[in-house]
Amino acid sequence: MRKKQTINLVKSMDRGPLEFKTRASEHDGDVMSIAKKNVVTAPQTATIKEAAEIMVKNKFRRLPITDPGSEKLLGIVTSMDILDFLGGGDKYKILEEKYQDNFPAAVNESVKEIMTREVEVLTTKSSITDAVSKMIDKGVGALPIVDSEYKINGIVSERDFVMLLAGVLTDELVEDYMTKSVITTSPGTRIEGASKIMVRNRLRRIPVVGEERKTPHPEDEKVVGIVTATDILEFLGKNQAFDLMITNSAEDILNTTITEIMEDKVISVEPRTRLGDTCELMDDKGIGGLPVIQNGNIQGIITERDILTLLKANTFFNQQ
Repeated sequence: MRKKQTINLVKSMDRGPLEFKTRASEHDGDVMSIAKKNVVTAPQTATIKEAAEIMVKNKFRRLPITDPGSEKLLGIVTSMDILDFLGGGDKYKILEEKYQDNFPAAVNESVKEIMTREVEVLTTKSSITDAVSKMIDKGVGALPIVDSEYKINGIVSERDFVMLLAGVLTDELVEDYMTKSVITTSPGTRIEGASKIMVRNRLRRIPVVGEERKTPHPEDEKVVGIVTATDILEFLGKNQAFDLMITNSAEDILNTTITEIMEDKVISVEPRTRLGDTCELMDDKGIGGLPVIQNGNIQGIITERDILTLLKANTFFNQQ
């Protein structure tokens, strides 16, 4: 239903950026036409482990944190916040210093200790224009939508736009919009190391390439798997991590190599795949990014963010 309501707006891209500008911004609040309105939230008293379990159960990459009494938005915890906690960044100090490497104790810390407090939001009066612009400018993958009392009325994500563009972009090719400089890792990388790579480079996924390489050039690397922030989140949220524990030390978990959690049946596209077909594949498989592979070698990666950037660059934005 949501796609039918807005598909004509997206298709108007074919008739030029100026017309799309008019159609997309003529009604304040049209972002609600594509937003998810039944938003799952958690209180700030929830533990990090509970937050991870909620996210995994609902297949979320982010979880708004609200006050149970007023229902006001207090913060948001994302898969990247949890990776940060697992060794990717400064939030690892909770585990390392506050709990002296005691993993079971640390994951039962309140989620308020790792959540992002300064949340980028939209209001119920925001437009689709506002949503795309803010996602790109602020580098976020989703935006909660709040009313005048700062209560959540919905949430819109990059995935929502990919769903709308599935099958629509018939002329654009992946090779013209993919990210060509790809950060990869090897099967021997530990979970802690993968978390660091993702957090420091603001990545949600890393292609895994064979450890033995004939040349150091990315275009000659053979992809043997892919590891995502969601894979690491599931490792924690589905309690796989606790099955590996011999002691209470986080090292039992963080030393696990990514071969234990990565996806070895990699879904990919070729450079000359149409973007509309790529969006359809992402939507169908529920994934946010695909390695671009030709003759077994990685050529780049195409993500929801690349597609959103295309939408911004070719439509109603930056018009004089």
